[in-house]
Amino acid sequence: MEFWDFLKTLTDPTSILHYGGIGLLLFVIFAETGLMVGFFLPGDSLIFVSGMFCSTKPELLGLHIVALLLLMMSSAILGNIVGYWFGKKAGPALFKKENSLIFKKRYLEATKTFYARHERKTLVLGRFLPVIRTFAPILAGAIKINFKKFMLYNILGAFLWIGSLGLCGFFLGRIKLVEENVGWIVIFLIIITMIPVAKTWRSEKKIIK
Repeated sequence: MEFWDFLKTLTDPTSILHYGGIGLLLFVIFAETGLMVGFFLPGDSLIFVSGMFCSTKPELLGLHIVALLLLMMSSAILGNIVGYWFGKKAGPALFKKENSLIFKKRYLEATKTFYARHERKTLVLGRFLPVIRTFAPILAGAIKINFKKFMLYNILGAFLWIGSLGLCGFFLGRIKLVEENVGWIVIFLIIITMIPVAKTWRSEKKIIK
């Protein structure tokens, strides 16, 4: 039960910050962008809530908003580098990997479809989309995108993703209505970011048919 309780904590941004602090926050951002098993983690809502807490509960994380953003950006950039390295090493074998409890081939196929549509911009746009942001750097490594170009999009994507959501949380969190309804905001972020992913899955299925 302790293991499942831990997993439950990892999917709740407020619990992550309350129980794990800055260390768990940075690990979750790294894992979602660098580890293939991290696709289920709440990246968008976690960044928003951490920015909000930095404004409303500064003692919780004990960091200035600029320091917090830089640390989160660093974790996101490092996570993508690890994902790229893994994709480059695993290569075509990834597409032959069988489905398991955690890995589903459709995640990789959906990312491939999204990548075919947006090319290298996927590394920037994909930052804002669950699942896509986990598999985009892995796919970039698998198809051997030039590492310097990858790093350019990697840094730009992390800057826009972390900066926009973190600052929105920091400034909007001061509004009492926002602070009182953070749970609904988290649900809204999850739904709104999953819509493009769902459309990509549908497009991928049509291509297969």
